[in-house]
Amino acid sequence: MPKVKTHSATKKRFSITANGKVKMSHAYRRHRLVSKTRKAKKGHRQGAYAADANAATVKKMLPYV
Repeated sequence: MPKVKTHSATKKRFSITANGKVKMSHAYRRHRLVSKTRKAKKGHRQGAYAADANAATVKKMLPYV
């Protein structure tokens, strides 16, 4: 079997934890932060985990991670 290519954009945005969960960061933290509430900005500082439905797709794009 030939090797499967890793999706470059996916490896920059997601990481797989030891338990197999897909770790990611929140969106909406780059620009136009003046118009967003403090609560919204604070909530997006923490990391997040992808939903199970999406995690399977991400893992398929990261075959060797």
